[in-house]
Amino acid sequence: MDKKPQLSKAPGPHSPAVNPPESASASNGFSAGSVFLLHCAGFISVLAIAAWLRRMPVTADAMLHGYLQMTAGLLALVFAAVSLVRFRGARDRVALMLGFGFLLSGAMLVLSSVFFFQLLRPEAAQTLWAPLAWWTSRMLLALLFVVTFFVDWHFPRTRHPQGESAGALLAVIMLTYMIGSAVQRLWELGLRPSGTIIPSPQQLIPAVLLLYALVEARLRRIYADSAFDHALYAFVWLNFAAQLAATQSERLLDSPFLLVQCLQLGGYAVLLGGALLDNARLFEQVHQLAASDPLTGLANYRRLVDVLENETERTNRTGRPFAVLLLDMDGLKKINDTYGHLTGTRAIVRQADILRLQSRSMDTAARYGGDEFALVLPESGEAEAQHVAERIREAMKNDTEEPAIGASIGISVYEPDGERIQKLLLNADKKLYKEKARRKTGRASEAVIARQAEPRN
Repeated sequence: MDKKPQLSKAPGPHSPAVNPPESASASNGFSAGSVFLLHCAGFISVLAIAAWLRRMPVTADAMLHGYLQMTAGLLALVFAAVSLVRFRGARDRVALMLGFGFLLSGAMLVLSSVFFFQLLRPEAAQTLWAPLAWWTSRMLLALLFVVTFFVDWHFPRTRHPQGESAGALLAVIMLTYMIGSAVQRLWELGLRPSGTIIPSPQQLIPAVLLLYALVEARLRRIYADSAFDHALYAFVWLNFAAQLAATQSERLLDSPFLLVQCLQLGGYAVLLGGALLDNARLFEQVHQLAASDPLTGLANYRRLVDVLENETERTNRTGRPFAVLLLDMDGLKKINDTYGHLTGTRAIVRQADILRLQSRSMDTAARYGGDEFALVLPESGEAEAQHVAERIREAMKNDTEEPAIGASIGISVYEPDGERIQKLLLNADKKLYKEKARRKTGRASEAVIARQAEPRN
């Protein structure tokens, strides 16, 4: 625990806690122009591949597409749960809105997969509803990202994130319904051009929305550069590319549509993987915060007790003792009164740094109280503990930073089948205060001798 861990939050662009942003592209070693050209080349390549696939005959496999669609829906539902968990830990409003939205989007994907399975026994109505249900799910996804990024960018602070997220989701549902109803009417009228450069122009509507979401996701990465945000950006990129490929689909279940399904499924897999990785990092940071002192980064009292319990069990099992050093800083109140509390806080941190440097990797240094510290030394007896105590005293003596710091040290050794942990700490505490009293007596004697040695007028 060398550093104080920080929870990674995803602040909005107006958050005062964020350092002045640098270009996300510059951080990757590419200029903004180079990144733009690379993106354009990628999208043009996907569009060209989809156009080339139009000439490739493929057997329509409704079952394959149905399973691909259902798998994407299940991944969306799992991501929704992971995203809601992330919100509980990081309070990231984007995660909350996407969590609610992907619950609905995942349900739509699973529902549309049912229509694909029904294509195994095609009827006129089913042939109509399968592409319409798929297009509606794509429209819902695009609107979800547009509304989410719009709210996050223009309303960075909120007191009621759950209420705003519910309102945003309701707006997404209403917009999807209205646009879907209009497209359904056109579908029923048979207004679907075919054989042109863009056989499916209706796919451009979600594509335009996803392009806006892609720009917003790129801007968000400037302020929030976690694995979650990288995965979010990759997901939007892959789905925009999929939507471009969908414009080249002349009929349901043709070769370009299979490319679209693969890109869509890959996007969900990348998004879920990034969210899981970022959640794992957050959980590790929360675990460290629960077991570490926020000021010094050393173990806290809870962690100290856990270590002592583990060491007593190990000693009782193996017969090898361990030692505990308790340290109480000398004169911290005087430092606070003379130099101020900031300097006193700095003195505590300096003491913690000395403990950290003078301990082994297997040792546990902890902040026991306000100005009290503990050091657990596994596989150590009285002689080893005394040696470590001398090293700590020498390090404090050689510290050139002002004001000078010092500490009284008490040592207690746990032998096999020894006393309880409370008794162990009490013994070390008694020895600590004996040394503190001895040091005070020594300083008082030195002061008396110094006064006696002063010449009298």
